[in-house]
Amino acid sequence: MIPGRRRSTQQGSSLLELTVAMGVAAVLAAVGLFHLDAGAAELAAAHQEIRGSLDQAFTLARARGTNVTVALGRAGGAGEHLPVQLGRRVKWGKPAHIPLPPDMDADSVAATMGESHALFTVTPRRTALAGAWFLNDGQEALCMRLSGHGRLQVLRWRRDRRVWTRA
Repeated sequence: MIPGRRRSTQQGSSLLELTVAMGVAAVLAAVGLFHLDAGAAELAAAHQEIRGSLDQAFTLARARGTNVTVALGRAGGAGEHLPVQLGRRVKWGKPAHIPLPPDMDADSVAATMGESHALFTVTPRRTALAGAWFLNDGQEALCMRLSGHGRLQVLRWRRDRRVWTRA
């Protein structure tokens, strides 16, 4: 024992202190879960699903040595249909209250329908018919644009900052 220091008579915490601490932790956890944005997580998962489907299409085209026509998600018709699993909160299209990305035409079919081309073609040389897709959870949105050179650009509408950012 250090000279001049008093020894504490309390060894640990009481049941009341433990109960109060657990109550505070439960309230904080409930508030955290309430503010957790499940739609944003589902949008991120949909982004990865579409990116994976496009990579799969390019790999298939290269392996076959021929063009592959792709219908992403809900599109029908001839060609390979690559399923995209969307969360229950995620919908195709862009809500009217979210503006288009700065360099996109105002009459974009993708904004209302969800895609500009329901079917598109990829080649073994990693080129593609350009296309655009919008997904949203009602609050935030993703804009995915595939260039003719096979590059996928993904932008995300951030409702808190009211701006499109790279995803």
